[in-house]
Amino acid sequence: MKRTIEKIAVLGSGIMGSRIACHFANIGVKVLLLDIVPRELNEEEIKKGLTKESIEVRNRPVNEALQKTLKSKPSPIYDLDFVNRIDTGNFDDDLEKIASCDWVIEVVVERLDIKQSLYEKVEKYRKPGTLITSNTSGIPMHMLSEGRSEDFQRNFCGSHFFNPPRYLRLLEIIPGPKTDPEIIDFLMDYGDRHLGKETVLCKDTPAFIANRIGVYAMMSGMHIIEEQGLSVSEVDKLTGTVIGRAKSATFRTMDVVGLDTMVNVASNLSKVLKHDESRAQFELPAIVQYLSENKWLGDKSGQGFFHMIRHKDGSKELKEIDLQTKEYKPVEKPKFKALEASKDINDLKERIKFLVNFEDKAGEFYRASFYDLFRYCSFRIPEIADELYRIDQAVCAGFGWEYGPFENWDILGVKETTRKMEEAGHKPADWVYEMLEAGHDQFYKVENGRRHYYDIPSKAYKVIPGQEEFILIDTLKAANKKVWGNAGATIYDLGDEVIGLEFHTKMNSLGQEVIEGINTAITMAEKDYKGLVIANEGANFSAGANLAMLFMFAGDQEFDEINLMIAQFQKTMMRVRYSSVPVVVAPHNMALGGGCEMSLHADAVQAHAELYMGLVEFGVGLIPAGGGTKEMTLRFSNATHQGDVELNRLQEYFMNIATAKVSTSAEEARGLGYLQAKDSITLNRKRQLAEAKSKVIALYDEGYTQPIQQTDIRVLGKTSLALFEAGITGMQFGKYISDHDAKIARKLAWVMSGGDLSQPTLVSEQYLLDLEREAFLSLTGEQKTIERIHSILFKGKPLRN
Repeated sequence: MKRTIEKIAVLGSGIMGSRIACHFANIGVKVLLLDIVPRELNEEEIKKGLTKESIEVRNRPVNEALQKTLKSKPSPIYDLDFVNRIDTGNFDDDLEKIASCDWVIEVVVERLDIKQSLYEKVEKYRKPGTLITSNTSGIPMHMLSEGRSEDFQRNFCGSHFFNPPRYLRLLEIIPGPKTDPEIIDFLMDYGDRHLGKETVLCKDTPAFIANRIGVYAMMSGMHIIEEQGLSVSEVDKLTGTVIGRAKSATFRTMDVVGLDTMVNVASNLSKVLKHDESRAQFELPAIVQYLSENKWLGDKSGQGFFHMIRHKDGSKELKEIDLQTKEYKPVEKPKFKALEASKDINDLKERIKFLVNFEDKAGEFYRASFYDLFRYCSFRIPEIADELYRIDQAVCAGFGWEYGPFENWDILGVKETTRKMEEAGHKPADWVYEMLEAGHDQFYKVENGRRHYYDIPSKAYKVIPGQEEFILIDTLKAANKKVWGNAGATIYDLGDEVIGLEFHTKMNSLGQEVIEGINTAITMAEKDYKGLVIANEGANFSAGANLAMLFMFAGDQEFDEINLMIAQFQKTMMRVRYSSVPVVVAPHNMALGGGCEMSLHADAVQAHAELYMGLVEFGVGLIPAGGGTKEMTLRFSNATHQGDVELNRLQEYFMNIATAKVSTSAEEARGLGYLQAKDSITLNRKRQLAEAKSKVIALYDEGYTQPIQQTDIRVLGKTSLALFEAGITGMQFGKYISDHDAKIARKLAWVMSGGDLSQPTLVSEQYLLDLEREAFLSLTGEQKTIERIHSILFKGKPLRN
């Protein structure tokens, strides 16, 4: 049966309901968002003379919830205009409208009786065959669907999103006892392809997969912390990005999510897991009980493990709770020998191995927590999942881990680590020993370009399903697809006569090695391939140019070196644009400065939906000089038609650069002019590289012709200079910008106006490139610019001087 999702109904507009509604609006689906009718009028409604029958009153809960969600940070929606795709209403007046919906998602309070009561009403209006799913985080499917019609039960299952739905990749799909397998197949594919999720098939067991493992890791860790006497800050330092986990680590995560959420899940698991050998680990530690009793639940209550104190003079002071005395104390700056010794280990796998084996308090903590988690996960198969890879997928996507438990076990070495676990009292399940005895010493391996997992029943390796449409750089590495490389960049054969360039410098900054890599990749592609994809799987696509090198040259007043460096960068960006084969750039997360400029020059961009793109050079006292200023001026010229109010759009581009405006999504990047109509957006990061490759092939097959540099860029000269000068002077006079800001802005205005031309004139790309390079070079001689660069490099924060 072919299904299309054009309109959905979300029943329940709380934090999850409203955010789920927003994410469906993000992908172009119409949404009907419903909630309860309030029992009483509030004071404002009484003052207005409204009655309980008025629509404004009856829809107050849903409208207030949606507006609160839209104000939350980070935003749940790609573009505020997309809110128009959401219609609101209430259960009493509007439930019959679900008859026009293709999918009904229930997101009401976690009480079985309330959900079942709502389902009874839904059955009156839901058209047969419509998908009906629950976002429950733990109520069993068989209990939810009990007593419902045959058609309801065949089309019913769990669809558990993680909060916030836009940003956390996990979508757990949990079949009920009578769910039609076609429904599961559809949702697994739809979640992946359209919602951009890591869709994981779960068994109908308590807390499913991610919360069962993730909450266990937290609770087990809390008990280890009690034993070892670690502090809140120490634990968050140890359990964050240093080991490939979320920046919010352990305690900050609990404060953000809400301690009550973790308490509810852990308490429920402690009650229902009668046969779990580690059930006692879900019992609440003393400090958690204390915070819960005092309603210190984290951000939602104003304090939790951390407490931001606001003093009378307006200053703020962050404090943390002392886990022993239960009093708040100043936040510590933890120091561990292991972390200090590992700070230069950039490869995460190598760093994890180093830290877990280091002999200090940090290493002791890592061994205790890792070994216990490995043991626990080994005993959860086949209870919560038949395949071990599902546990890794769920935990990574739901909790933001870089590597799951079995992947980390592989990193540390399964055989050696199993021996150490047993010695430490964390003996794993028997199947692990059986695997090792059969001569298999890893949970995952790559064969023929596909990742395989160890299948316990067959005692053999099987391909992880669903990879056919993915291209992953880690898999390319394992399959020996590398064709060239240096210290900062690697070229891979992507197949079908397409190559891919990955850069892997610190923060993926664009230094000499990356520039060499780009030029080499284009040369190779022009000679032997159909085209090139520039992409990587780092945390961010690129933080921009190598500021450290620029800072060194500027400090030594090596202006000839700076001039050569910028000229080479410009030339390389122009090669991206004017090669004889198609070049597609696939940016994700941060694509700042030079990373943005590279995207601006591509034949096409295959952007990930979560794209924070911008020309941010102004923040370090410079202007974009890798063709960024030229390109935005060119785009203004190409988009201007006779009779347009020319200066409005040019001024908008000017302000985007002058304020270092960064998009908060790929959709916003399109509105800012960084992405164009020819550029595409990928929802699922795992599909991005494959879709970029397909775009290269499509451009080639369409008969790609090498573009010709433009010589007809219309610049406005004195007309736009006068407008910019008036704005800059006004901002300067009003003390909104500093004198140095004004100097940078005037340099930018000069370039975007084409200089002091007496009338609008047609100029070439090279003309504008020369102007932007001259402006950039002059600014590197300014002491205040050097101070700004120093602040970013050595203090990690911008300086406004």
